Amino acid sequence: MQFTQFMAVAHSSRVRGAARPPRPGRSAGGRGRLCLIGDDGFVKRVSVVGNAGSGKSRLAGRLAEILGVPHVELDSIHHLAGWEPIAPEKFVALVEEVTVTESWVIDGNYRPVVVDGTVWQRADTIVWLDLPRRTVMVQVTRRTLWRVIRREELWNGNREPLRNLYAWDPDKSIIRWAWTQHAKYRERYGSAMTSSALDHVRFVRLRSHDEIECWLASLRSEEH
Repeated sequence: MQFTQFMAVAHSSRVRGAARPPRPGRSAGGRGRLCLIGDDGFVKRVSVVGNAGSGKSRLAGRLAEILGVPHVELDSIHHLAGWEPIAPEKFVALVEEVTVTESWVIDGNYRPVVVDGTVWQRADTIVWLDLPRRTVMVQVTRRTLWRVIRREELWNGNREPLRNLYAWDPDKSIIRWAWTQHAKYRERYGSAMTSSALDHVRFVRLRSHDEIECWLASLRSEEH
């Protein structure tokens, strides 16, 4: 898949002016608590990470709409027809083409191109969806069941395989994958928040649906 092909299906619109990001060190708040507060910086290049089923793509799409920038799902690049994975070097090259552009919201956890690659190297903001495991499991199970029933097309003609509902191998079931990877993602991104190598990035950790809505609302208010 060429860069122009997958960008054509990504959300794209004229950049209306980037919203201001949260101040480092502040936490998002739920009902009755302070939301994230903007400062004098800009949100133009955003990496959205988190466990499978946490709602990365939905949040990234909403965020891209608020900011008026393209939304790119790494899954749409990585998974070729028949769920065939793209060649690693091609994956890196295509993500490189995305990240050199002026502004974007990219969702996905692929470590070679995200944590260890150009996504985090060039991002100004990292949004970590750190929802409770029970919430993630409900969401990923419900999503998988719905996709299987509807035979919903995902990327490049792929559809959710029925085995995702019953397979025990995490490599064959997204539900088992979400269960087994939850603690690993929490450790990985928790450590990243305190890494000096990421001093150039603002880190936003969202731990509930209320915090998600609160943060998005703060960005909308900054936009207007």
